[in-house]
Order: sequence, then structure tokens, then C-alpha cells
Amino acid sequence: MPLTPLDIHNKEFTKSFRGYDEDEVNEFLDQVIKDYEMVIREKKDLQEKFTQLEEKLGHFTNIEETLNKSILVAQETAEEVKGSATKESKLIIKEAEKNADRIINEALSKSRRISIEVEELKKQAKVFRTRLKMLVEAQLEMIKTDDWDELFSEEMSEELELIESKS
Repeated sequence: MPLTPLDIHNKEFTKSFRGYDEDEVNEFLDQVIKDYEMVIREKKDLQEKFTQLEEKLGHFTNIEETLNKSILVAQETAEEVKGSATKESKLIIKEAEKNADRIINEALSKSRRISIEVEELKKQAKVFRTRLKMLVEAQLEMIKTDDWDELFSEEMSEELELIESKS
């Protein structure tokens, strides 16, 4: 287990004839050096990992910013498209309403003209019927008159006379 700063601080060397035991001090220093080198390596490795992670984080942050900008652009574009579609649909509806009104007005006008024509034709048919009826009645009256009988009897007499004169 590596030494902690407290271990180094609390380390007491036994006193010998000329001071500290040199072997013990050297052994401790070797341990400190070994642990310190290990800490430096770990620190270096951690710094490299930290740098790599910062680069990745920066990369992902850039991606996130780009995606956010793309989303905003897409939303703005969608709003523009939606607005354009709404305007276009309103224009189409107005045009359709105008066409519908025009067609309805034309149909009403045509219907009125046809209705007037039908009424005129009915009047003409009544007049024709009345005239035809009067004509037929007049013709029937002519047929019923005695003039026909006289005409037939005169014609017969004339024919008889002609026949007799030839004989």
C-alpha cells in the first residue's frame, strides 16, 4: 500500500550511534521514491485520460451545438413551411369560394332564364292550343253545316245530268 503524506510526516527513525540508521532511511527513501514515481505516472496517465475526455467532451459539445442549431433551423423551416402551406391553403379556399360563387350565380341565372323560357313556352302552348281548338271547332262547324249536303246533292245532280246527256 502506498504511503500517505501523513505516513511520511509521522515516520520516526531510530537513533543509532551516529544518528539515524542509514539503511532504514535509505529503505524509506526508496519506498517514497517508488511511491512518488507511481503517483507521477498515475497523475500523467490521469492527465492524458483527462485530456482525451476533454477532447471527447469538446467534440460532443460541438455535436450537441450543431444538433441544437440544426433542430432550430428545422423548426424554423417547419414553421415557414407551415405558414406557407396555411397561406396557400387560404388562397386555394378563397379561389374555390370565388369559383363556387361564380358557378352558383351562373346556375341561378341560367335557371331563371330557363324558367322564363318555360313560362313563355307555356304561354305559347296555351295560345297554340286555343287557336288549334278554335280552328278545329271552326272546321267541325263547317263540316256540320248543311252546305255540305247541298254541295253533295248539287254534285250528284250534275253528274246525273252528265250521264244522262251522254246516253
